Amino acid sequence: MAQVQYLGTGRRKSSVARVRLVPGDGKIIINDRDVEDYVPFETLREVIKQPLNITETLGSYDVLVNVHGGGYTGQAGAIRHGVARALLNVDPDFRPALKSAGFLTRDPRMKEREKYGFRGARRRPQFSKR
Repeated sequence: MAQVQYLGTGRRKSSVARVRLVPGDGKIIINDRDVEDYVPFETLREVIKQPLNITETLGSYDVLVNVHGGGYTGQAGAIRHGVARALLNVDPDFRPALKSAGFLTRDPRMKEREKYGFRGARRRPQFSKR
């Protein structure tokens, strides 16, 4: 019989994470590497585990992630979003807790584009009176 798995896609900034939850003992594997090897900061590892902590499912699922784009913070946020969405497939009763924590909302903040004539998104050329 096929193994049960729950899927969720998370996005943040320019990162996209495809998350699978498989019943297991709580291992987190990101791009075929352990979470301690892949994410260098403890705070970001905690961000990834937040949805599991809130729903009290931390030791009951293995989290398998494919993530690309962006940097550490964007990827951690995308993984958190994907884990939260996958947990909804596990049990729809998790929705109020995840929604009140804000894990189901896609963070809309993106890098602003550079405008022509400017030196960045908003930085103008130096003003010269004469």
